[in-house]
Amino acid sequence: MINQEYKDMLSGKSVIRELSEYATARGKEIGYENVFDFSLGNPSVPAPKEFTDEMVHLLLEKDPMEIHGYTPSLGNPVYKKKIAESLNRRFGMNYGPEHIFPTTGAAGAIAHALRAVTRPSDEVMIFAPYFSEYIPYIKQTGVDIKIVPADTEAFQINFEAFESMITDKTAAVLINTPNNPSGVAYTTQTLERLGKVLAERSEAYGHNIFLISDEPYREIVFDNADAPYVSKFYKHTLSCYSFSKALSLPGERIGYVAVNPECEDAEYIVPMCGQISRGIGHNCPPSIIQQAVAEVCDLTSDLSVYETNMNIIYDTLMELGFTCVRPGGTFYIFPKALEESSIEFCNKAKKYDLIFVPGDGFGAPGFFRMAYCIDTDKVKRAMDRLREFVANEYL
Repeated sequence: MINQEYKDMLSGKSVIRELSEYATARGKEIGYENVFDFSLGNPSVPAPKEFTDEMVHLLLEKDPMEIHGYTPSLGNPVYKKKIAESLNRRFGMNYGPEHIFPTTGAAGAIAHALRAVTRPSDEVMIFAPYFSEYIPYIKQTGVDIKIVPADTEAFQINFEAFESMITDKTAAVLINTPNNPSGVAYTTQTLERLGKVLAERSEAYGHNIFLISDEPYREIVFDNADAPYVSKFYKHTLSCYSFSKALSLPGERIGYVAVNPECEDAEYIVPMCGQISRGIGHNCPPSIIQQAVAEVCDLTSDLSVYETNMNIIYDTLMELGFTCVRPGGTFYIFPKALEESSIEFCNKAKKYDLIFVPGDGFGAPGFFRMAYCIDTDKVKRAMDRLREFVANEYL
């Protein structure tokens, strides 16, 4: 008999993927250049030349067994060392290679981090708006989810709700900054307060509450936004990272868990992740990708187009009377819809070949997400279409 739980999940297909597939099908009808697809957060700039050069060098110059063979179960030692050194240099941390666990992107990092610090029947807290895939990530660990309602004024943390919802069953808090879908980065003030609350509640409950920080957009920050490194503010932090966005390598699925050296049982967590891999069939990212990224981990793609696109969209939204918190990073913006139902708003937008994602799946009904990792000229043409849409439907 097949597993009914996974069969049931088939009816809950990602709305983002469904919209992306719709946009692709519509593009075959009218030409994809005429479909203004803001559904999928797929980086739109190339990887740095240095990464490509390193891949070529490895393929042409290195022993095939070295680049294609198994890595140690806890990851390539050079990759781990280079990541630790980079984080220490940039953020004033004190990581060693023993605190770094290579993963298949940030999703793999979160999967390991959750399992390392929770047990079935524990509670994990997340803050709306949240990345919609957090729900299956967490549910598959057997823990309970608590969703803290959004602070819709600033998309920082709703501390009043958070402090009333946290209990002695809370084992971990999962955050995402800069945030998908809002584009907002948690400020120094927010992270200081979060760290203080977690420390106080940990002491009161007699066990440490871990902070799992999902950080794939860490390098995409605008206007010198206040977007500090989360582990600086709370010692029981596991940082989950992916090079998908900074290096434009989403298809390579390469990331890591970085265990704050000061956290509880820090020396055990990476070896534990190795054991978790045995249970979920993870078994390390590809060997050659670990080796290549180790040599370019301080670099980024040219990410400036995302801020250019954000400014064009934000200015147009303000011109048209939308309510919107200005993003501090990422390649997402999260305006309030012009009617109560963001689902109805997005359905109406489809008639104008504008593909937006309703905020309901992010825990923030009434808002909608635009992923603006597309060509700037197309963004400009999309703004003309947005003006037409608003004029025809709402004025």
